[in-house]
Order: sequence, then structure tokens, then C-alpha cells
Amino acid sequence: MPFTRIFKAPYFVFNALTNSEKENAMEKHMIVGIHITDRIKKAGEVQKVFTKFGCCIKTRVGLHDVSENYCATGGIILLELWGDPQAWKEMVGKLKKIKGVEVKQMVFVH
Repeated sequence: MPFTRIFKAPYFVFNALTNSEKENAMEKHMIVGIHITDRIKKAGEVQKVFTKFGCCIKTRVGLHDVSENYCATGGIILLELWGDPQAWKEMVGKLKKIKGVEVKQMVFVH
């Protein structure tokens, strides 16, 4: 039996999509870049959005300058999204509402 996770979140249920909607979602490859100017102050707000839309996040990579004597307050997060494009749109909208957070998107169609 395949592994199944059950989520209570109403915003994203991939199995409830029609076959056409599933095909459309899989044909698009969405990458989102998030620039956080003060990650110490804004990380909690950003993480709440990531948690709400966790089923859409396939890959997450965080980038910031760090050395032995320095750790940057700003940073960039790259997300590879999967699933329902409407959920992607909602997630990006919520991230854009956070002051000090800049969001850019790249969509590749296969």
C-alpha cells in the first residue's frame, strides 16, 4: 500500500483535482525566489506561510552570507513548487503581503 498523508488544510487537496487540472499542474514547473531583508524579524511570518502551504513545496533552499565572524540578516529562499497552481498563487500572495519580503516567480512549461 502506498504511503499516504492526510492533511486537514482546505486549500490544497491534489487528489480532489480533475485529471485535466492535475495534468496542467504537472506541466508547469514553478520556482519562487523569496528575498527576506531581515530574516531574524520576518522568519516566523514567512515560516507560517510555508507551513500552511507545505504540501505544495517540493524543494526548499535557503541562501545567506555567513562566515566565521558574520551572519547576514538578509537572505534568499528558493522554492520548487508542486501541485495546484491556485495554491501557488495564494501562497505567493500571502508572502508578498509581508513587509520586507520580495517575491519573484519563474514558471517553466514542459
